[in-house]
Amino acid sequence: MHNTSVSLRRLNLLYTLVQVMYWAAFATFSGFQTALLLSRGFSSSQAGMLAAARCLSGILSQPAIGGWVDRHPKAGLRRVLLVCLSLALAVNLLFYTTRPGFFGTALILLALGVVDLNLYPLLDSLAVQFINAGVEVNYSFSRGVGSFAYALACVLLGSLSAARGVEVVLVLHILFLAGLMAAVWAYPAPPTALTARKREDTHSLGELLRGNPAFARMLAAVFFAVAAVMPVVSFLVNIVESRGGSETHLGVALFLMGASELPAALIFPRLWRRLGSRNMMLLSVVFMAAKPLVFLLTPSLPALLGVQLIQMGGYGLFTPASVYYANESVPAADRVRGQTVMMMASNGLGNMAGNLVAGFVVDWGGVNAMLVFCTILGAAGVLFALWAVRTGRKGAPVLL
Repeated sequence: MHNTSVSLRRLNLLYTLVQVMYWAAFATFSGFQTALLLSRGFSSSQAGMLAAARCLSGILSQPAIGGWVDRHPKAGLRRVLLVCLSLALAVNLLFYTTRPGFFGTALILLALGVVDLNLYPLLDSLAVQFINAGVEVNYSFSRGVGSFAYALACVLLGSLSAARGVEVVLVLHILFLAGLMAAVWAYPAPPTALTARKREDTHSLGELLRGNPAFARMLAAVFFAVAAVMPVVSFLVNIVESRGGSETHLGVALFLMGASELPAALIFPRLWRRLGSRNMMLLSVVFMAAKPLVFLLTPSLPALLGVQLIQMGGYGLFTPASVYYANESVPAADRVRGQTVMMMASNGLGNMAGNLVAGFVVDWGGVNAMLVFCTILGAAGVLFALWAVRTGRKGAPVLL
């Protein structure tokens, strides 16, 4: 196992625990973010702007944090994560104990974007740094179990928020963040060979994109695909209510959506070996683009709950595929930056743009108008993904 004393079983167990804690925490905030903001008196358009503010701060800070970690490998991912988690706990506690207005809430969500949203690519890099050293970390399985934890948390939160009010999600968010902090603290350090890189080996963001047009076009594809699919999640409460459901049904819908990602994680290694990460990215973008169209065509609550399983082929495949694709598409010295750039384009820019515009569309024309808007964005994502795959077949990236 190269230069690491931790057993493979313990490593995989700890990484699975990291994913479980993160996705349970993610469910408690992001899954019920819109419901929480609506309960505090904000409109759908204001909720969209506040969600966009959280994404914006993540967008601005992700490349800088990822690049800093690449240039200072001796600092260690765990230390960076523990600092972010400590700050996230403090900000979440502030949000729970206060009732700020629009601008105060925006400042809190901006802070959470820096210390909370940035966790995702850094947690992926915890596994990737071992994978690159030849250690067989079962990333897709751990990520799938994390999705199942997300699903279970959504069911729990749906019931608790209906019984005790939606504010309870902030309490559980704080508890899950504390659990994540403990799991990261227990996670082993990477092989020491990975800390020997020189600062000059890294590339700027502009150099990465200019030197790899296929990667740049795939980033555009995931931007549009995630902009299409994330409003469906953020405004799922509106969609459920439009089909006659309640907050309890929202929890069930989120459970079905999250649980469907576990089978995708289990079959991903076989599909990846057969299709490669590039084609897996294309496949996931196609399914993400189809999601808002399928939701648009659902006439009733039972039908809406049934089609949640489309998440299996969309975000369920996209999450592991994007990690492997970014890892294979950038030079070794830039792999943390590569993960953060992928997350910046998807959960950052795509999430922000989709939620921002979708909130206004919901206020203007209702949830069906939003789903039409998201379908158009998804179609653009498919076109860019096809272009990226075609570009990638013509030759290797310049920087590799």
